[in-house]
Amino acid sequence: MSEDTLEQDIAAAAEGVDTFWKNHWSEFFTESYVSPTVLGLYDGTAPDAPTCGGEKLEPGNAFYCVPEDYVAWDINLMNTGHAAGDAYVYFVVAHEWGHAVQSRLSSPAQDIGRELQADCFAGAELQGAASLDETIIFEAGDQEELAAAIASVSDTLPWSDSADHGSVEQRIHAYNKGVEGGVEDCLPLTTPR
Repeated sequence: MSEDTLEQDIAAAAEGVDTFWKNHWSEFFTESYVSPTVLGLYDGTAPDAPTCGGEKLEPGNAFYCVPEDYVAWDINLMNTGHAAGDAYVYFVVAHEWGHAVQSRLSSPAQDIGRELQADCFAGAELQGAASLDETIIFEAGDQEELAAAIASVSDTLPWSDSADHGSVEQRIHAYNKGVEGGVEDCLPLTTPR
């Protein structure tokens, strides 16, 4: 990844994972792929913060809004994470994109561990964007940054406790499963392909 600004890193992450799915969707699924809208950065503390299904987006969070089919990230969440390393931004973007992918699949392809599956998709998307499409470039230390990013969003934020998102170890395992085995390793065995 790179020394770009927060906005440049978000744009590169979104473009990389979206291009991955555009190029490879039909290798895994029969449904059609349509890119989610990228609402992008928002300020969850602002009175005019965006809404999802009529409810204001929370500060300090990242979202895939199912009814309106968009992905968004709170500016404060992303600034804080980006200060620790750009890999944080890539992981958050890819994780939310993983939820967008889940919403495009027939129900047998949606794992009951939705958060862990989104982490697995994040690993598959980022690795595929790097190794297959060359739209993302990993630099020395990025894998360690990614593990640190996953740990930092696991139990430390109020919306990401282990009861609904999995433990740090489970999340890192799910992410690595996607990196090593690709999209197919993120799907339940009953998924029609």
